[in-house]
Amino acid sequence: VQLQASGGGLVQAGGSLRLSCAASGITFSSYAMGWFRLAPGKEREFVTYINWNGGSTVYADSVKGRFTISRDNVKNTVYLQMNNLKPEDTAVYYCAAGRPIASARASPGTYNYWGQGTQVTVSS
Repeated sequence: VQLQASGGGLVQAGGSLRLSCAASGITFSSYAMGWFRLAPGKEREFVTYINWNGGSTVYADSVKGRFTISRDNVKNTVYLQMNNLKPEDTAVYYCAAGRPIASARASPGTYNYWGQGTQVTVSS
């Protein structure tokens, strides 16, 4: 199983980035996907979730209205469109695949597979 995250980089505050996470070795369409982030000195933080067919999404309050998660089950890829980026969004972003119950969508422990992470740095 491999989740390959890409698309990170350095951007100025107010800018945009689009992260991608390509999955292989799993039946992608049978898994929900999540994005988490880890900033220096902080705990891993839930960012967003999308269910198997894209019909249900959940966002952390800190990114609501700025980030959009989507998926393409033909390309086995999940995306994270990040707009109006802020310095506090600086972190390593990880994609994850799992089948969490509704109450556990934001819990990292309920995801089975993780990508390697991609660095997002937002300058002020």
